[in-house]
Amino acid sequence: MGSVVSTNNISHSQSSQNQTSQYNHNHPNKRPKLSSSPHNHMYPENSRLIPSLPDEISLQILARIPRIHHLTLKSVSRNWRSAILSSDLFHLRKELQVTEEWVYILTKMESNKLCWHGFDPVSGLWQRLPPMPYFLHDETNTRLRRGSNGSRMWNVIGSTIRIADFVRGWFSRRDGAEQLPFCGCAVAAVGGCLYVLGGFARSLALSCVWRYDPRSNSWDQVGPMGSGRAFCKTGVLDGKLYVIGGVSRARNGRLNPLRSGEVFDPLTGTWEPVPDMPFTKAQILPAAFLADVLKPVATGMACFRQRLYVTQSLYSWPFFFDIGGEVFDPRSCTWGPMPAGMGDGWPARQAGTKLGLVVNGELYALEPSSSLDSGMIKRYDSQEDAWKIAVSRVPVRDFTESEAPFLLAGFHESFHVITKDGDNNISVLRARAMDGTAGSSSDTGSSSSSSSSSSSGSSSNLQEGGMNEDNNSNWRLIAARNFGTAELVSCQVLDL
Repeated sequence: MGSVVSTNNISHSQSSQNQTSQYNHNHPNKRPKLSSSPHNHMYPENSRLIPSLPDEISLQILARIPRIHHLTLKSVSRNWRSAILSSDLFHLRKELQVTEEWVYILTKMESNKLCWHGFDPVSGLWQRLPPMPYFLHDETNTRLRRGSNGSRMWNVIGSTIRIADFVRGWFSRRDGAEQLPFCGCAVAAVGGCLYVLGGFARSLALSCVWRYDPRSNSWDQVGPMGSGRAFCKTGVLDGKLYVIGGVSRARNGRLNPLRSGEVFDPLTGTWEPVPDMPFTKAQILPAAFLADVLKPVATGMACFRQRLYVTQSLYSWPFFFDIGGEVFDPRSCTWGPMPAGMGDGWPARQAGTKLGLVVNGELYALEPSSSLDSGMIKRYDSQEDAWKIAVSRVPVRDFTESEAPFLLAGFHESFHVITKDGDNNISVLRARAMDGTAGSSSDTGSSSSSSSSSSSGSSSNLQEGGMNEDNNSNWRLIAARNFGTAELVSCQVLDL
């Protein structure tokens, strides 16, 4: 059936637009009403967010309410839901400097199911995110590689494993990819959203990209990467998401290390290629030796001083040889060598995995140990091209059987370690002092006591099964929660 457009509605719409234009001209310093939002067309005419108050004032009131209450606010009315979902609200939060940093933690359950939880360090509350999209496995490999635009796909975001274990498939007749259906997806945060990229599904390296928007509390699919890849490294510079390296599937069935990279612009939703990593240090070896014995792979990446610092290694199971790394400058779109001291001394979380975290303009890494409290946080000194000890005692162990013994996160201008203890408590620890300086004043804004309940369940006591503050004066326990047998996978921070 066709639809009939009323001329009266057209005249009324034109009149409303003219009135809005005249209002903006006469009141240039006032924020217009939310009538521009597509959600507002379903509401009664002249409805207001708060009776007897202009929407400009009402929106400022709503903008100051903590994000942990947004789910409740959206249930008040359709008008409030539209306001909470609007971009105007979050732009205003930035103008008012009332944005909040939340840390989002990705865990893997026993059933190889991945689960996201958001943590608000101010209120101490946890919030479980909706499940990531999954689709049934009844599509062809060709459609999966395209990103599966059909209505039925399969779970592209399954379990993750250590790349060191996955490399076995390169050097054995039995293909590891056939035994591990979902692994190696990468995660990133840009433009106020979480992104989950690629990974392996059965014998296919996926190019699919999924995005979580905390404003709508929902997942959607964005444009796929140009190449399917797993175990790639991600970083954000100038509001753009960079994806570097990883592995794909070669025609002969073996895994193929990737030197290529791509960059995603959230504003346009498009991907552009990045020049291949040259792996200069690996070029001194014979080509046949690299092809049959050693495989060059990017093992870590940090965004530091407007450049991408990518650590690299050569793999020959069960041996791993660090070869420093290379630096990508997006302004000149060129690769250069990484400083020798930085690459050679970069602490490794596990074989084939190096983490770096930039806090207040300084690059840090954690060097774990097999014994408690003997790990160290190191800071890179660019003047001396050396890693120096920033914190000498870190209450985490390097559990070799765990996929991610610990995670690093930077928020509230402080360095944080996320780890799991023997009682299945996932703890968020804040470094009180770095390099002998006092901790951030933002410590006072975070709750050091547990909350009796949250939107996804009650939180465990901070001192129960966790680190007592008296045991290590360098660290403050700001959160702890029992996730059962779930393992840590990754984490990201969003500021909204």
